[in-house]
Amino acid sequence: MTLYCSPVCHYSHQVRFVWHEKGVQSEIQFIDPANPPEDVIDLNPYGDSPTLIDRDLVLYDPKIIMEYLDERFPHPPLHPMEPVARAQARMLIHRIERDWYRLLDDILNSGEKKAARSRKLLREDLIAASPLFASQPYFLSDEFSLVDCAIAPLLWRLSSVGVTLPQEAQAIRLYAQKIFSREGFQKSLSEQEKEMGDSESLLSA
Repeated sequence: MTLYCSPVCHYSHQVRFVWHEKGVQSEIQFIDPANPPEDVIDLNPYGDSPTLIDRDLVLYDPKIIMEYLDERFPHPPLHPMEPVARAQARMLIHRIERDWYRLLDDILNSGEKKAARSRKLLREDLIAASPLFASQPYFLSDEFSLVDCAIAPLLWRLSSVGVTLPQEAQAIRLYAQKIFSREGFQKSLSEQEKEMGDSESLLSA
């Protein structure tokens, strides 16, 4: 099994977080998404990252890779076993991607005018969601899950993209502090990502 991924891509970071939470001992290879290796191009028609190769299996959607790792390495389980709870967790991840990661992508890849608007929207959306981070030990769950693995890379990058939260969003900082301190998260960080943020930089003075 080999995971090919970017050292700075937030979607790759989601997968690496799951990878290290599961204690997978296989190889992670960092690649330049703009110039991927020939073997990745041959196996992944989009040539992007992350790409997981496990014998004859090739996966290149981060959500699919995360679920595959959870099933391939069942302990500890990161997805609910009950069908309704599992479907609800999948919908949460879908909404996080559409509502928050879409804005992060705009900040990173758009012109300054659109990036500024997306920065403001992301800040406002997170402030509005702050009570959700305080409602249960993990994000809308009593147990650590794939949902937390999906959120963490976004929170880690906030300060690096110029998004700081007011003191009334303290619940998000406390949540982030809990997640960032996990051994799996610390191991998931590339050298470049280590410079991007921490829980203390989330709140404005």
